[in-house]
Amino acid sequence: MADLFTAAAEDRLKARSPLAARLRPRRLDDVIGQTHLLGPDRPLRRLITSDRLSSILLWGPPGTGKTTIAELVANETTSSFIKLSAVSATVKDVREVISRAQERLGAEERRTILFLDEVHRFNKAQQDALLPAVESGLLVLIGATTENPFFEVNAPLRSRSTLFRLEPLQSDDLAELCRRGLEVEGAEATDEAIAHLANHAAGDGRQVLTALEVAIALAVTADPPGQVTLERAEAATDLKSLRYGADEHYDIVSAFIKSMRGSDPDAALYWLARMLSAGEDPRFIARRLVIFASEDVGMADPTSLLVADAAARAIDFVGLPEGRINLAHAVLHLSTAPKSNAAYVGINRAMTDVADLPAGEVPLHLRDRSYRGAASLGHGDGYLYPHDHPDAQVDQQYRPDEVSGRRYYEPTTRDVHRDRQG
Repeated sequence: MADLFTAAAEDRLKARSPLAARLRPRRLDDVIGQTHLLGPDRPLRRLITSDRLSSILLWGPPGTGKTTIAELVANETTSSFIKLSAVSATVKDVREVISRAQERLGAEERRTILFLDEVHRFNKAQQDALLPAVESGLLVLIGATTENPFFEVNAPLRSRSTLFRLEPLQSDDLAELCRRGLEVEGAEATDEAIAHLANHAAGDGRQVLTALEVAIALAVTADPPGQVTLERAEAATDLKSLRYGADEHYDIVSAFIKSMRGSDPDAALYWLARMLSAGEDPRFIARRLVIFASEDVGMADPTSLLVADAAARAIDFVGLPEGRINLAHAVLHLSTAPKSNAAYVGINRAMTDVADLPAGEVPLHLRDRSYRGAASLGHGDGYLYPHDHPDAQVDQQYRPDEVSGRRYYEPTTRDVHRDRQG
C-alpha cells in the first residue's frame, strides 16, 4: 500500500513539475543544440553511446544542457549512476560514495559514475577528497559548472578530466524548444511571441521554457482564453519587445553617433544599450566607434583611435555579453574626449581636389633618385633634408603647382599637434 501511494505521489509530482523538467530529453537525438558535442560522430556522443565515458567537466552557461547530458549518461550506461549537488554535499557524502563504489566494484564488478552538479561550489578540501578515486578510476566524475574551471576547479582534478564547453543556445534552438513546450501543453502562440521569448532568453533553455509556461498561464486564464500573443510573452518576460526595423536601425545609430559627438555619455550609453538589447551586431557598433574616433575626435585626442580599435578587437576576443563592457569603455572615452573633425574635413577636401583639378607632376626635388640615371634627370636636386634644420622643419614646396596653395588641414584649438604653417 505504501508503495502504491509513493508511486501515485511521484506521478502527481511529475505532472506538476516545471515544463523544463517535463521536456528534458530522454534520448541524445532529442537534445536541442550542442551539435559540436552531440552531433553524429562527435566526441561526447561517441563516449556516451559506447558507454566508455571517462571523467569529464561540462562547462557552460545556465540552461545549456549540462544536467540533461548527465542524465542521458545515466540512461545509457551500465554503471551505477550517483547524483550529488555541490551546494549541499559534504566531504562525508563524497567519502560514502567512494566507499560504496569500492564495494560495488568488488561485489558486482560495476563501476560508479558520480554526477556532481555545480562542482565549482566545492572548496579545495572537498575537491581533493575526490582526487584519489578519480585518479584510480574508481569513480568516473561528471562535473557541471557555470564557472571557468581553470579558475574554480583544482588543477589536479581538472587535469584528470576532459573538458567539454557548452555554448548558449541559438535563437532557432530556443524557438524549437518553445514549439515543443506548446505541443506538450496543448497551447498555441504567434510567431512574434515565440521570437520574443527566444530572443530574450540569453541562450538559456530553462529560462525560455519558464517564461513560456508563464505566458501560457496568462493566455489560459484570460477572458476569453486564447493563444500566447506578443503582449503575453512580454508580460511573461517583463521585457518590452524592441522594435528595430530598418528605419529604427538607422535612426538609433544616428542618435548614437550624434550623442557621442555632442559629448553626452549618458545618452550614448543609452543608445548603445538599445542596440545591444535589440540584437544589433556588436561588430557593427565597434566599426562605427573606430570611424568616429577619427572622424569626430581625431587630432584632439589621437589615442581615441587606439581605444576604439582595442574595443573592436575585444569584441572578437571576448564576445557578448561581457563585450558590452568593452564597448561601453570606448563609448565613454569617445563621448568625453575633446572633438576635432579636422582629419575628416581635410581628407574630403583633398579627395575633392584630386577628383576636380588637374593631376600635377611631382616636383623634381621630391622625386626618387635611388635608381641609376635618376640624378641625370634632376630628380632630387634642391631637396632640403628636414633633419638638417632646426625643429626638423624646412619650408619647401611639397605639392604640385596646381594645388600648392590649397588648404586641407585646418586644426582646431583642441588639436594636439598645431599647424606650423601659421
